[in-house]
Amino acid sequence: MRHVLLTGFDPFGGERVNPALEAVRCLDGRVIAGAVVRAVEVPTVRFKCVERVRSAIAELDPLLVISVGQAGGRAEITPERVAINVDDFRIKDNEGNQPVDEVVDPKGPAAYFSTLPIKAMVDAMRRAHIPASVSNTAGTFVCNHLFYGLMRHLHLEGNVRRGGFVHIPYLPEQAARLSGQPSMGLDCVLTGLEAGIAAALECGEDKPITGGTEC
Repeated sequence: MRHVLLTGFDPFGGERVNPALEAVRCLDGRVIAGAVVRAVEVPTVRFKCVERVRSAIAELDPLLVISVGQAGGRAEITPERVAINVDDFRIKDNEGNQPVDEVVDPKGPAAYFSTLPIKAMVDAMRRAHIPASVSNTAGTFVCNHLFYGLMRHLHLEGNVRRGGFVHIPYLPEQAARLSGQPSMGLDCVLTGLEAGIAAALECGEDKPITGGTEC
């Protein structure tokens, strides 16, 4: 049986829910393009999140690994292009860690690119009528930390499976408390993620379409 590993963080930063965790839990067990989705909760904690994903990969041997995170302020689902080797936390993680200008992995390169077909995923989401775009920054908090740690692990494995990171907006119940913040309903998030996962499973080479920005 083919598996897709989806990971979602626990709530952080004072929030009672994390849309990433809610979404991946809803998708757990679904069959998409012939592959069974398995969802894993990861702690919003430096290093521990990477350890949890490595363990899940060893257990499931998935074809595809997609980590999902919350991106407050974004109005679209955004597959990430690049993970950078830096931790510079504006707020503390869930165990009180707040590194400033520290590397994720001292033995790793400056950055890793996603091995997901991110442009094909965005195109599939848009065709499903879900707002989506390529993101060129995953930040410098635990999301980027996990993204970098995941790509480092996949690289050291020999890139035998694809992987990357996808950010999703706040849920409406979160945005209702945060004046002026965009949001996306859970049903729309699930539709977008399903479309993106199917594209990642079915697409070989990524689509040669623009996903760049001017600044």
